[in-house]
Amino acid sequence: TSHDVVDKVRWLVDMRRVGHSGTLDPLATGVLLICVGRATRLVEYLVSQRKRYKATVRLGQATDTFDAEGQIVSERSITATRDEINNALDGFRGEIAQKAPRYSAIKVDGEPLYKRARRGEIPERPERQVTVYELEILEWDSPLLRIDLTCSSGTYVRSIAHDLGQVLGCGGHLSQLRRMSIGDFSQGDAVSLDTLNRENWPDHMMPKEVAVRHLPRVDVPVEQAIKLYHGQPVPSPIEWKDGELLRVYDDQNRFVGIATFDAGQYQAKKIFYQPDM
Repeated sequence: TSHDVVDKVRWLVDMRRVGHSGTLDPLATGVLLICVGRATRLVEYLVSQRKRYKATVRLGQATDTFDAEGQIVSERSITATRDEINNALDGFRGEIAQKAPRYSAIKVDGEPLYKRARRGEIPERPERQVTVYELEILEWDSPLLRIDLTCSSGTYVRSIAHDLGQVLGCGGHLSQLRRMSIGDFSQGDAVSLDTLNRENWPDHMMPKEVAVRHLPRVDVPVEQAIKLYHGQPVPSPIEWKDGELLRVYDDQNRFVGIATFDAGQYQAKKIFYQPDM
């Protein structure tokens, strides 16, 4: 699980402050961003970024967990053609209302859904709006459908697999899932957990500010950076939208932290700066 990965990294780097930026189900593989030390304060800016997946949907079988780890609850013949499947996928493109799987960690009344499902309960599944920016068929070799999709944070790919099967009338579940990227962090940036050890892990660390490289950059004089460090607002020469998040550097290219724009000023939000004393 993602939590197991965090535990292993925590042991490798000998630090307690380690966190990940978006759970991967045990069935899944691919990119998992890990933040260490003070960089854990930036997890929230990684979690909200778009995610790209390659997934395999097994049509003709529905399971109680919506993936291959669950029990088969129905099995039907498949008659859909590639064109019919692609037309059905239109209903999953763009902004959609999606219900969480019964076996998921999302909480209802303070308790994860999967715990209630394991007790045999059938709770009302929460519904939320998610966005599927891209969804394309890579291969259709019945009963396996391979797809490539880019979606917003919080999207359940196994719900798409299950719901697609319902639309086609044959049932379906997610049989494989690989996360290809989070924001602009891709497999090319990643390192296999098996290759990490207590000696080489620093070689694979990125500076913490790369976690927010998607935010607009502003540069301020050192004097203003020190004011932000002390929680004092500083004037902005640029007009941004109120509430906009910005990554701030001083004029020596040192990362100051995250600020928000408010009424013509930069307001400190999360500061990492260590001014020269």
